[in-house]
Amino acid sequence: MNRSDGANSALSAEVLAILSLSLLTSNVAARMIRNMRAKKNPNAVALGKLGGEARAASLSAKERSDSASKAGKARSEQLSARERSRIAKLAVQARERKRKTQGKDNSK
Repeated sequence: MNRSDGANSALSAEVLAILSLSLLTSNVAARMIRNMRAKKNPNAVALGKLGGEARAASLSAKERSDSASKAGKARSEQLSARERSRIAKLAVQARERKRKTQGKDNSK
């Protein structure tokens, strides 16, 4: 459990105490909790991007490639087989278009 989980659980305990007061209050509190989870701190996001760029700059090309491959596989596992198939077909079509246009450029 990290620090934010502890803060959320403490907050959730306070909210649960409020929820027992009235139905109207419980609706308001539930909406507040949903909004707190949905919003990200823009300053934290900016710092995260800086850290990611610095890390990428410190890696070799092979390490960056391995990391990108691992991330792509993780994203792919979240997709359904049908969606992966659709994306693969689009990639084949794009390769074919590229091959055809390069063939025309070389013939001139």
